Amino acid sequence: MVISSTVTHPDEQRQSITCTFASRYMRDPVPKFKLPESSIPKDAAYQIINDELMLDGKPRLNLASFVTTWMEPECDKLIMDSLNKNYVDMDEYPVTTELQNRCVNIIAHLFHAPIGEEETAVGVGTVGSSEAIMLAGLAFKRKWQTKRKAEGKPYDKPNIVTGANVQ
Repeated sequence: MVISSTVTHPDEQRQSITCTFASRYMRDPVPKFKLPESSIPKDAAYQIINDELMLDGKPRLNLASFVTTWMEPECDKLIMDSLNKNYVDMDEYPVTTELQNRCVNIIAHLFHAPIGEEETAVGVGTVGSSEAIMLAGLAFKRKWQTKRKAEGKPYDKPNIVTGANVQ
C-alpha cells in the first residue's frame, strides 16, 4: 500500500499539468493537486491521464515481478465484463463465488492435494499476487503451528527464511 502525503507548500499547490496532447481540448492549465474550477471534456481528462501513465514502465519489459503482459482476447473480454462486480460481495454475485470455489478445487486437484472424494478443497480467491502470497504465508504458519502443538513443541516463534530478493 502506498501512503500518500498532502501537498502543503504554496508553490507546489500552484503546479499545473502540462497538457501537450490534450491542449486541443482546452486552453487553461489543469491544476496538479486540485480539481479545476470548471469541468473539462472527458476526452481531455482521458488524454491527460493516459499521457502521464505512458511514463510508467512497459509491462512487457517487466521481468522482475508477476504481471500479466498478454492474454487471449476472450480473457480480456471476461475481465472487462466483470469490472463492475464487487468481488467481495458474495451474496450479490453468487455465481462469481461458485466459479472461485471451482477454481480452488481445480487447482487443488492439479497439484494432487490430499482431499477425499466427498471433500472440497479449502482455498481463497484473491485479486492480486501480493494478497495471495500473504494469505498463503498465513495458511502455512497455521499449519506449522498445528503440527508443532501436536508434537508438544514451541509454536510461538516461527522462523521464516526468505531470499535477499524478497520485496
